[in-house]
Amino acid sequence: QVQLVESGGGSVQAGGSLRLSCAASGFRDFCLGWFRRAPGKQREGVASITIGGGYTDYADSVKGRFTISRDNAKNTLYLQMNSLKPEDTGMYYCAAYRAPYGGGCTRAPSFYNYWGQGTQVTVSA
Repeated sequence: QVQLVESGGGSVQAGGSLRLSCAASGFRDFCLGWFRRAPGKQREGVASITIGGGYTDYADSVKGRFTISRDNAKNTLYLQMNSLKPEDTGMYYCAAYRAPYGGGCTRAPSFYNYWGQGTQVTVSA
């Protein structure tokens, strides 16, 4: 069982930065991801990261602006968000699933079976 708790959300102006954190009870063997749900839109896989952090994947909408990372020693997942835009507004969730043997990690929400409660990010124009 993995328990996830997000923090770091808030309100910023466009162009600003935020760093989200996700503290976990233990996720060393798990794929990890960040997701967001904007008002009136479907949940979107923002970024994912493999067990060792060697491979990351991003949604096109955040490439070059967001960086996902993990510290397995601290059981913490991060999402550094720079150059924020109003369209980045939404509830952000971290999630995890046990990594497949020899396989990679996906941003598809259906693979993830552990979810945090979310942290709100609001970007004003």
